[in-house]
Amino acid sequence: MAKSYYSRHVFFCQNQREDGQPCCGDYHAEQVRFEVKERLKSMGLHGKGQIRVNAAGCLGRCAEGPVLVVYPEGVWYSYVDREDIDEIVEQHLLGGKPVERLRLPDE
Repeated sequence: MAKSYYSRHVFFCQNQREDGQPCCGDYHAEQVRFEVKERLKSMGLHGKGQIRVNAAGCLGRCAEGPVLVVYPEGVWYSYVDREDIDEIVEQHLLGGKPVERLRLPDE
C-alpha cells in the first residue's frame, strides 16, 4: 500500500446557510480551523508527510455541528469550545488516539 501524502488530513466544515437552518459556520468554524492550522504550523507539523488542515463546504452533518473529520481514520467530531479543540489536537492529531467523548457515530 502506498504511503499517504499526509499522515492526517483534517476537514473543518465551514458551511454557512442563509435559510436559518443549523450550520457549522454559525459556530466560528473558519476561525477555529485557522487557529488549529496556525498552531500546527508553529509546531512544524503542518504540510507534506504531516498533518493538513483544510476548510470544507457542507459535510452533511449540520445538525450535529460544528463538525470536523480526521482522515485516514475517518473519525468525525463535534466540538463546543477551545478545550474540545485542544483535546482533539493533543490526543488525536498528535497522539493518535481518537477522543471518544467528542466522536460522532459513524452512521
